[in-house]
Amino acid sequence: MALELKQQIKLTQQLVMTPQLQQAIKLLQLSRMELVGLVQQELQENPVLEEGFEGDDERSPEDAERESGAAAETADEPGEAASPEPVEVAPEPEAGTEPEPTDAEKIADIDWQSYEDAQPHTGMREIPAEDDRPSIEQTLTRRETLNEHLLWQLQLSASFPMEEEVAARFVIGNLDERGYLQSSLEELARQSGMREEVVLAALAKVQDFDPAGVAARDLRECLTIQVRMLEVKDPLVERILAESAVLDALINRDFRGVARQLAVTIEEVSAAATVIGRLDPRPGRAFGGEDPVYIVPDIYVYRIGDEFHVVLNDDGLPRLKISGMYRDVLAKGSPASKDTRDYVHDKVRSAMWLIKSIHQRQRTIYKVMQSIIKHQRDFFERGINFLKPLNLRDVADDIEMHESTVSRVTTNKYVHTPQGIFELKYFFNSSINRLHGEAIASESVKERIRRLITNEDPRRPLSDQRIAEMLKVANIDIARRTVTKYRESMNLLSSTKRRQVG
Repeated sequence: MALELKQQIKLTQQLVMTPQLQQAIKLLQLSRMELVGLVQQELQENPVLEEGFEGDDERSPEDAERESGAAAETADEPGEAASPEPVEVAPEPEAGTEPEPTDAEKIADIDWQSYEDAQPHTGMREIPAEDDRPSIEQTLTRRETLNEHLLWQLQLSASFPMEEEVAARFVIGNLDERGYLQSSLEELARQSGMREEVVLAALAKVQDFDPAGVAARDLRECLTIQVRMLEVKDPLVERILAESAVLDALINRDFRGVARQLAVTIEEVSAAATVIGRLDPRPGRAFGGEDPVYIVPDIYVYRIGDEFHVVLNDDGLPRLKISGMYRDVLAKGSPASKDTRDYVHDKVRSAMWLIKSIHQRQRTIYKVMQSIIKHQRDFFERGINFLKPLNLRDVADDIEMHESTVSRVTTNKYVHTPQGIFELKYFFNSSINRLHGEAIASESVKERIRRLITNEDPRRPLSDQRIAEMLKVANIDIARRTVTKYRESMNLLSSTKRRQVG
């Protein structure tokens, strides 16, 4: 069989992801704070961009594009050399006369000490103007970590010999974010080079530090240390904490089993469980975790009369414009070289595309929010119980955009509404069928489950099956396993662990 080469013409259609298109897509899914950071970075990297203010004579991106295009066309055209502009030369001083002192010399000749003494002194501290005060970011301090808090107490303590202090530092360094010791005494002795007796003595002293229960090796020891430090005088509590099996039964809310093992009444077990429940099983929790991140809404929805109005939050977002100095470089007759004009032309085009992309992003967010209001008007008027099922396709068809665009727009965006602050994705949820009538949103069902559990009798908590039956009475067709899934997603305990005795 002979091999031969053939040429064929095939017509295909494909999407070419240009850098500009990739940038526009990236801007869509950025949060407001991320967008501010990106704009600040562009202001530093692109010399053509500058921050504008209210009342500036800004030129639109289209004008900048026309200017840069015209400059690119004339950059290679031959023409007469631009005549140099006349430069004013300061006349030389006449002979025998002293030159006029400059402004810097005049300022230097001022007797500042006499000027300061001449100022009135009221004896009161002057309050700086609002603009002169440091920003809130410069006055905030970092949260103290558990390790730093314990080391500070160790430095203030005078009861540690040199060897125990060395061992104590290794003990503190091996605590996790909960405040529990993760290494055994043998490992700590090997790491510190001290005897196990020294490490054990240092551990006992560290366990007396604040917060109570720190440096414990398990939950039982942690609670025992807190009972001792809080001086809780309850023999039943001490008996429960003395045996791990009894404590495990109490954690599982098996009050009858605890009462049977200790030969006491259920009421006494309930009273002891109340005391133990006030203790902190994670003493290092107050020092762990990251600093809270406060949500700044991207959109505000106000109700004026019977209409809802959408306002985009532009606070903190710089108003970008093309620098006038670089526009002059691209103007006809500019003495700049061709390389300089090409460089400025590329930077102007990049800046223009960034401004266009930001404007397009804001318009898309506005359209999506308008569509959400149209589909979820009952929610904005009456609350979460009237939230309707909604998917991305419904909004995409309404604003004539692709679903992926709507998905990017609703990522990490928050809206301030008359009902509270919500993420845009909150309004998109699945549906739960009703026995009769239209479907209901899953978030509304979760809210009903949360209210049922909040208002239940603590002595007789509602089981998941019972909640499913009550929802069916309310015309909501839901299975028990779905109730369990929704309850766990809201971090609500099961009925067994919610039960209270006495």
